[in-house]
Amino acid sequence: MDVAAREPQAKCGLEWRVTVPEGASVTVEHDAGVAARAWAWLVSCVVAIRVAVAGFARKVWKIGADDPRRAVHGLKVGLALTLVSVVYYTRPVYDGVGGNAMWAVMTVVVVFEYTVGGCMYKGFNRAVATVSAGLIALGVNWVADKSGDKLEPFILSGSLFLLAAAATFSRFIPTVKARFDYGVTIFILTFSLVAVSGYRVDQLLDLAQQRMSTIGIGIVICLAVCVLIWPVWAGQELHLLTVRNMEKLAGAVEACVEDYFAAGSAKPAAAASSKSEGYKCVLNSKASEDSQANLARWEPPHGRFAFRHPYAQYAKVGAAMRHCAYCVESLSSCARAEAQAPEHAKRLLGDVCTRLGARCARVLVEASASVAAMTDPKTVDFAVADMNTAVHELQGDLRALPPVLLALEPAAEMSLMDAMPLFTVASLLIEISARIEGVVDAVETLASLANFKQVEDGDDKKGQTTETKVHPLNVQDDDASAQENQTMKHAEQEHCK
Repeated sequence: MDVAAREPQAKCGLEWRVTVPEGASVTVEHDAGVAARAWAWLVSCVVAIRVAVAGFARKVWKIGADDPRRAVHGLKVGLALTLVSVVYYTRPVYDGVGGNAMWAVMTVVVVFEYTVGGCMYKGFNRAVATVSAGLIALGVNWVADKSGDKLEPFILSGSLFLLAAAATFSRFIPTVKARFDYGVTIFILTFSLVAVSGYRVDQLLDLAQQRMSTIGIGIVICLAVCVLIWPVWAGQELHLLTVRNMEKLAGAVEACVEDYFAAGSAKPAAAASSKSEGYKCVLNSKASEDSQANLARWEPPHGRFAFRHPYAQYAKVGAAMRHCAYCVESLSSCARAEAQAPEHAKRLLGDVCTRLGARCARVLVEASASVAAMTDPKTVDFAVADMNTAVHELQGDLRALPPVLLALEPAAEMSLMDAMPLFTVASLLIEISARIEGVVDAVETLASLANFKQVEDGDDKKGQTTETKVHPLNVQDDDASAQENQTMKHAEQEHCK
């Protein structure tokens, strides 16, 4: 389109001339008025709000559909508040507690938690802190009252300062912060309210009694609703989280090895399957594991979880898995690295590394199955023996690899430098196998402490028709020598091709 401007000799000002090619069409749009633009803006705002509301509704529906217990939790909170409101609606109960009935509502709001352990943790801390702070405040007020009008304000203020400072400092103690942090906060709040109000309230004992009664009513209602209606146990959540993380770690180990030894033409080095990202869930679950382990110890016996179940051992199993996941993260980085070993070098160790990765994954899968079923992990020992055999084979191939590379390439130094990423991957696999044994040891300790069910001997013998030979990790035998010779022959055949 050719556009030109000229100044005509007529009375008009500047004139534009537009040349349109043949077959083209031109549509001239006039500027809309202020009302039309405002209407268009209003319609666009309505459409944008509608899209935002629809997207938010879809997210809310997905959250509820993924875990219906979350929606049930909301209904349980509403039911607890409805029950505690009976304190206001029933005249005899209201007359008994007076205007302090609002403390029951506040107790339900702050104590009710998603899990039974969380609800019992907050309920216990609130009850103990309220009773202890109330009794101490009553004692301080009695001493202040006996000391005379002149010393009473100083005694109350000094006791408030000392107890608040000491209680606040105690929150920095690790044990207190882990188990009684909420209770210390309630202690400071209750003591301050009772001690300060006692200076102006004559019937302090009645006030303290009414507040303790209403708080007790709220705690009882919270525990009853949380435990009796579709309870969510923190111990069971911790158990399932440990099983899921172990399965994801197993999948990540096997997927990372497959990603690294995949053919370059079939799969780029920078690409990775979503399965190989499972180790991230293990690395990011420490806070959740510690929180659930802390809450689970407050729960009563339920189901397969007896009294004094070793929930702390689950945290140790998680720590062992994270120790292994750090190596898996390094292995995943090798699969995505731009500097890769030559394909002919990868083929020399591809089979044995893939076999080792599969056997490492099998050990983790067997351990997760044992934890999920809460049975004694006897079958894991056979999987560990197979894994150690694969490690021994890989070590034998690594010893035989430098001579093979010397035979394949005239420039031996450059070939060894190019093969360094392959040595790194092999070393990581050996280290991962050693750390997986640490996970197995932690699982066996958990099984011993929790008294996991013993598997029948007949079940152990099923599917075990072959004898498994266990090799030490650092001792070479005749089979390893034969494996080295086989590797040399395989390398010569590849070179001839």
